[in-house]
Amino acid sequence: MLKDYPHRAPRAAAVLALTASLLTACGEESTNTLSYFIADAAQADVAARCAAESGGAYAFDIQRLPNTAAGGREQLLRRLAAQDRSLDIVSVDPPFMAEFANAGFLRAFTSAERQEFSTGILNGPLEQSTFRDTLYSAPLYGNTQLLWYRKSVLQRAGVDPAAGPVTWDQLIRGASQAGVTMAAQGRRNESLMVWVNALIASAGGSILAPDSENLPASEVRGELDSPAGTAAVKIMHDLAASPAAPAGFSTAGEEDSRAAFQAADGGFMVNWPYVWAAFDSAIDEGSLPASFKDDVGWTSYPRVDAGRDSAPPSGGLGLSVSAFSTRQDLAVQAIRCLANQQSQKDFMIKAGNPAALGAVFDDPQIREMFPMADEIRTGMDKATPRPVSPYYGDVTGSIQTAYHPPDALSPETTPREADNLLEDVLSNRRLI
Repeated sequence: MLKDYPHRAPRAAAVLALTASLLTACGEESTNTLSYFIADAAQADVAARCAAESGGAYAFDIQRLPNTAAGGREQLLRRLAAQDRSLDIVSVDPPFMAEFANAGFLRAFTSAERQEFSTGILNGPLEQSTFRDTLYSAPLYGNTQLLWYRKSVLQRAGVDPAAGPVTWDQLIRGASQAGVTMAAQGRRNESLMVWVNALIASAGGSILAPDSENLPASEVRGELDSPAGTAAVKIMHDLAASPAAPAGFSTAGEEDSRAAFQAADGGFMVNWPYVWAAFDSAIDEGSLPASFKDDVGWTSYPRVDAGRDSAPPSGGLGLSVSAFSTRQDLAVQAIRCLANQQSQKDFMIKAGNPAALGAVFDDPQIREMFPMADEIRTGMDKATPRPVSPYYGDVTGSIQTAYHPPDALSPETTPREADNLLEDVLSNRRLI
């Protein structure tokens, strides 16, 4: 991950040259030209195919969003808040969908469209595309994290993820014992929020109280001061304070975690499936030996409690229609192609991001490229999205502040302080 999300890394200049062929002049010169705000260059490849297959029914004016989740949110928020009528189809990070929908910035899909764009979608991507029982984003792809491990360290660590589910405590102890690292994302950005939410959900808790999405901000209550919240803090603290924490752990994002895993003392890592293709790139450029992937194994996300299934992170991207677009029906027609099964397969092959449609994982080409396809699909179906809240910006900001830096966390005080900060920020009593 170059910044927040690895799947947003710019691709080669040749790919972007293809994007240029789709561009049209700004303005209203063509009533069937849809502006399409993309988060990944591979979306342009899919758009080119869809435009060609439409037989001239529509074309695309491709607009590239910033490479970070926060940057993409800011650009879209400014233009949608200004009721910019030049926006048609927008790529929305799932955590920010509820915020945009609550503000009236997105067109709700009809009941028939909801059924069409929901059929066959895995649970995690579908849940994070819905706000107040209304679909506002058509899932283009989903995402989840797996536990990756180096097979060569397992005997020294006394841990065997291939034999069955393992806990965070087992991994921290095992990595420390073997003198290897257990890589996770401690950087104060959306990566940290992903980790905190997955830990709390895996412990049977949640960041916000039930039905928070329907309450005024001042009435929203946190549920961090709880056994689940305490368990999450303890794991984060224990890892940060252990010999298993990679160097620079408190500022580590996904790419830093991958670098730690690839190092001589790499042992374990939680990360998105993009790393599998990234290993190939590193091998091709000569920074990893050709045999590196032979030593890599994977399994489901670690558990907090041995007797409770984990709740893996949920990520991805949805395609939404601007409420201010003058071509809304045409935009929906285009999304039917942009997010269909062929498009999701193409995108998964080119960008390495998992499809939201479960059927794609049965495709022989996908299974050859992603030997962990079953684990990805299962993880996405069990994934717990970050809070679906119209106040998500304040929620994630509060969590990132309260839970960082990880080595300063205290199981005795952090959960209560985090709840207080969250509720104070939502009630405008404090700023972050």
